[in-house]
Amino acid sequence: MRRQGWIVAALAALGVWFFISIEPVLMPFFVSMVLAYLGDPLADRLEAHGLSRRLSVSVVFLLLTLAIVLTLLLVIPLLGRQIGQLVELMPVALNWMQGSVLPRLQSLTGIDLSTDFDQMRQALLANWRETGTVAATLLAQVSKSGLALAAWVGNLALIPVVTFYLLLDWDDLVAKLRGSLPRSWEPAAVRLASECDEVLSAFLRGQLIVMLCLGVIYAIGLTLLGVKFGLLIGLLSGLASIVPYLGVIVGISVAGLVTFFQFGDLLMLLAVAGVFGFGQLVESTLLQPKLLGDKIGLHPVAVIFAVLAGGQLFGFTGVLLALPVAAVVMVVLRYLHEHYKNSTLYDAGHRPQDEESP
Repeated sequence: MRRQGWIVAALAALGVWFFISIEPVLMPFFVSMVLAYLGDPLADRLEAHGLSRRLSVSVVFLLLTLAIVLTLLLVIPLLGRQIGQLVELMPVALNWMQGSVLPRLQSLTGIDLSTDFDQMRQALLANWRETGTVAATLLAQVSKSGLALAAWVGNLALIPVVTFYLLLDWDDLVAKLRGSLPRSWEPAAVRLASECDEVLSAFLRGQLIVMLCLGVIYAIGLTLLGVKFGLLIGLLSGLASIVPYLGVIVGISVAGLVTFFQFGDLLMLLAVAGVFGFGQLVESTLLQPKLLGDKIGLHPVAVIFAVLAGGQLFGFTGVLLALPVAAVVMVVLRYLHEHYKNSTLYDAGHRPQDEESP
């Protein structure tokens, strides 16, 4: 048994090393795996209603494609305009901070930050002029070499192909994986897989819907108030909500600064706080209980650590993988803790002493 444990640990370490080594090519396969995982329940339902597996997968694949394309067509042009406006206003905002905010900070703290801020402002403006827009920056990074551009386009083109074939064979892959398990491990492995599936489905479906709803609430509320970059701030706040409380902290800070710079009115600041307060109320009373409940149960500190560790190990792919992997690790640790509490190691030395014979 001990030898088997060492073999499993060695294989796990080898697997981690392998994935770190191939990190540059993981992205399309990871995205495809997530899309296939999200689409498989719908494909199973269509198949249960009499459609063939290939036809069910084709319908799901078409719906996923339409949802992604419509989102890109609706959101990207609006975000592009707001990012362009942000680029134009950046020099004005930096000059305002240097002329108004820094003197106030110096009078309150006695620390002169003008020299450091002036150097930062000059460096930022120089880079801003060079890049121009986010699209130009991205294009410059991607187009550094023909091979890099070809690799980027190839990875993007792989996603729909890999997603379709994973969806088509998802149930067969799961069945073959289960059939290859050692018979003595199967009951525990099936139980763990079922709990992991429950946690992952709650995270991938529930948390993504929560993030989307919060982003829409923030974006609509800020736009109705007339706050500049309301759509951009709202969507970024929704994305940041993947870490508990980070979305509202980032959003209300940035939106409050933009609102103060734009209006200079206390009532508008209170209105912005009301938008984010309403979003938090909807999340705590409706979205979290209905979509997530207590299925994930990751502590906020664990979430932050998982995101940072994933980014350190696997880059951007690791950031995306961090929370699903952390949720699975939590299930495994809970299982191990349960076995530990029922083991003789836990209660050794605390058993009641046998009563002395009369």
